[in-house]
Amino acid sequence: MKDLSKYRNIGIFAHVDAGKTTTTERILKLTGKIHKIGEVHDGAATTDFMEQEQERGITIQSAATTCFWDDHQLNIIDTPGHVDFTIEVYRSLKVLDGGVGVFCGSGGVEPQSETNWRYANDSKVARLIFVNKLDRLGADFYRVVDQIKNILGAKPLVMVLPIGTEAEFVGVVDLLTRKAYVWDDSGQPENFEVQEVPEDMKELVDKYRFELIETAVEQDDEAMEQYLDGNEPDVETIKKCIRTGTRDLAFFPTFCGSAFKNKGIQQVLNAVVDYLPDPTEVPPQPEVDLEGHETGEFALVDPSRPVRALAFKIMEDRFGALTFTRIYSGTINKGDTLVNTFTGKNERIGRMVEMHADDRTIVDSAQAGDIVAMVGLKDVRTGHTLADQKQPATLEPMVFPDPVISLAISTKDKAMSEKLGTALGKMVAEDPSFHVEVDQESGETILKGMGELHLDIKVDILRRSHGVAVDVGAPQVAYRETVTQAIEDGYTHKKQTGGSGQFAKIEYTIEPTEPGEGFVFESKIVGGKIPKEFIPAVEKGFKVMKEEGPLCGFPLLDFKVTLNDGSFHAVDSSQMAFETAARAAFRQSMPKAGPQLLEPIMKVDVFVPDANVGDVIGDLNRRRGMVNSQEKGHTNVRIKADVPLSEMFGYIGDLRSATSGRGQFSMEFKNYAPVPRNILEKVQVEVAERKAAKKK
Repeated sequence: MKDLSKYRNIGIFAHVDAGKTTTTERILKLTGKIHKIGEVHDGAATTDFMEQEQERGITIQSAATTCFWDDHQLNIIDTPGHVDFTIEVYRSLKVLDGGVGVFCGSGGVEPQSETNWRYANDSKVARLIFVNKLDRLGADFYRVVDQIKNILGAKPLVMVLPIGTEAEFVGVVDLLTRKAYVWDDSGQPENFEVQEVPEDMKELVDKYRFELIETAVEQDDEAMEQYLDGNEPDVETIKKCIRTGTRDLAFFPTFCGSAFKNKGIQQVLNAVVDYLPDPTEVPPQPEVDLEGHETGEFALVDPSRPVRALAFKIMEDRFGALTFTRIYSGTINKGDTLVNTFTGKNERIGRMVEMHADDRTIVDSAQAGDIVAMVGLKDVRTGHTLADQKQPATLEPMVFPDPVISLAISTKDKAMSEKLGTALGKMVAEDPSFHVEVDQESGETILKGMGELHLDIKVDILRRSHGVAVDVGAPQVAYRETVTQAIEDGYTHKKQTGGSGQFAKIEYTIEPTEPGEGFVFESKIVGGKIPKEFIPAVEKGFKVMKEEGPLCGFPLLDFKVTLNDGSFHAVDSSQMAFETAARAAFRQSMPKAGPQLLEPIMKVDVFVPDANVGDVIGDLNRRRGMVNSQEKGHTNVRIKADVPLSEMFGYIGDLRSATSGRGQFSMEFKNYAPVPRNILEKVQVEVAERKAAKKK
């Protein structure tokens, strides 16, 4: 049986270009997992093994790897930083016990850092902070620490201080031991000397060390008493206090360095072992029944208990489908049969592998606390639970956001069309935020995703990885509709044919609900005016019709239907008659309820040089944007705005032109909001033109 106290399941997450993947490379080199460091900018990073990742120098999908440090096993997941792929961060954080948040020493707390930090807070994941790129122009460790406090509302516990800044950055001072670690210029992580604290830093070191110890001992009453009596606890006691506070999210141990120059990584690895929790120290996962209600039972991290394992990622590769799985309790052996509690079907475990990016090591068994990839599972999707057949239970499933942008694609011939179907099936299984629909009228395939880059990458994967030649249409916004007025109405469905007829009469109220409530149905029928078995048919009729609103045919959000009264016929009434009545009632009443078109509003974060602020704000205003704030940074200005998605197509090109290539931005969905009258008319014309084109 493995010693779970020696396990660390950790993720590395940050804003795009803060240095996550480079940090992972350095960790793998230091732990002896790789012998030659691959650079992101050369397209040779170990965990960026997709062609698209190597070309663009960004991480698209999370990659898993296992390595060892100080006789501890580290299961590491390197996650993407780009906002279009936050789904990868979300599902990785869901299965991890700890994380390392990487921040750029000059960029500081950037937009995606905030989103990832919020996800980690939601998942209650203990974290370390690593302020990277301290060798860069404009890097300032203390400014980033302040931003972490002010922007993230977090409490950084400073563990090391940098020696020198920018080009003069040579090493770090460990505050606990009061020792300086100074690296030479060879770029080799092992080439450092342990020295005394530089004279000009002694006062600063004493100040930060005092704060460190004072904060740490608050986690232990005995250590606190000892400290108040004037006796400083020993280093091991302080480390125990820091471990407790880290695990309880009271604070976040904060380190600094330069991953690219191999400075400061050992301290982060030691901190992962010393301060981040092992699988037995995190709150156990609650178990739920098949309806999603908590049962009060928990998946305890114990190899001898019934199996509970969560599939958190599906990945296709040359050997078939890999299902990345976190085992929460029990032991899984090769050849075991488990039940997928979502589908109710059994899955036989053929092969299990430990992953090192796209290499693998076959294992015969895995136990609670492990992260493994299973090969060849048939019907398992992201968020499904694999459980013991005799004692099944479901772990809390993952919730994924709806796509906000769509793209029509088509193939040139039937053979390619079949190939497309197979490829898309695999891609949908891999990425729950990627949806595919077929337009029944035109036969076009509609791809739906989280942003332009997201769909751009998907089309690229189709063409290159699957060899499917596709023609691509213009991106389409996922508009929605809602109602603004409450109305009372009624409808009678009466049809008489040769045999038995159809009869259903309903009286109902349609009214708007609060944003985010979705579709609500309530029945106030009493006294058997409509038999109970017919009421679900009324709900079904409205539910089916809400997918096509009265204005432009977009799905209808946030409205309530209350069934007030009605009548039935002993012979001619049926579920079908009441469902038909509800469908017709929808068509009759929705145009009277003040229908309104809604558009997705995006939360946009733009970083621009000082000289270009006026131009960029003017451009955002032209795009119907609402600028909320401007924050002056060390080298640039951060502009936060809310902008309709329909106005953001092609924005990256315009931003680069306006800022000579130095501006960057990220955006994520915020909410739906009513469109102005002129935009409604424009959308109605576009929808009519598309329908006319399909008929041709």
